[in-house]
This record gives sequence, C-alpha cells and structure tokens, in this order.
Amino acid sequence: MGRIMAKPEVCMGCHLCEVWCAVAHSKSKHIVKAFLYEVNKPLPRLVVEEKLPLTFALQCRHCAEPDCVAACISGALSKDPESGIVVHDPNQCVGCYSCVLTCPYGNILINPRQRGIIKCDLCAGMDTLYCVSHCPNEALVYVDC
Repeated sequence: MGRIMAKPEVCMGCHLCEVWCAVAHSKSKHIVKAFLYEVNKPLPRLVVEEKLPLTFALQCRHCAEPDCVAACISGALSKDPESGIVVHDPNQCVGCYSCVLTCPYGNILINPRQRGIIKCDLCAGMDTLYCVSHCPNEALVYVDC
C-alpha cells in the first residue's frame, strides 16, 4: 500500500493537482470537456493549503488505523484489506460528517452539492494518479509504505 506525499518546499501553489483531480473524477476525463461542457462540474478530492510562503496539497492519507472508518455510523467508509485504501460508498453515507470531524488531517471534504462527503480514492480504477502525474514541480510523489 502506498500514499501520496506532498513536498511543500517545491510546491508553488498552482492548484493544478486540484484541477487534474477533478478531471480524473469527471465523466469525460478530458480537461476542456470536464469544465466547459459537463452539467455537474467535477469536484477535486484534495485541497491545496496555502499559508504563504508554504503551500501543499492535502488529501486522504489512507491511514493504517483510520479514525474515520471507526467513526462512520453507517458503514459507508471501510478499509480495503487487500490494497489498504480507505473506500467510501456514497450509497451508504447518511451525511452525519462524523468522519470529517475525526480525521486528524482534515482530509475528508463535505460535498457541497449533496449530503455526504468526497475523499481521495487514489484514482481507483485508473491507470495513473492524476494529481501526481500532472504536478509540474513534482511536489506530489507516490511512495510505497
């Protein structure tokens, strides 16, 4: 199991990781079509934190013992035993936001469009991690743990 690590010393705060994360979770997977033509604009699963002069991307850390999974009252969050990824099932989520409150990193985001959350899924089912592969300064890296 791996995780995405941020290197704040080289992050320039361009927010391209947010843009490409949104593209990765769009229907078209095309940057222009995703933002201009899709009815429901895609939402990124990470946030660039800016406290100048430092900037860095925050996304789910897929913890070894995730507090969010323990706090989830509906069972919408679970840890995949094979991959180690914390998985979210939006169909089970009741929108209680207990996971948001218990995440020690603040990396679970409230979905502004509907009751529920959005979180990093490490680009599940895709060939590449969009935020990592499109970072111009290589401020995001995927490391095996």
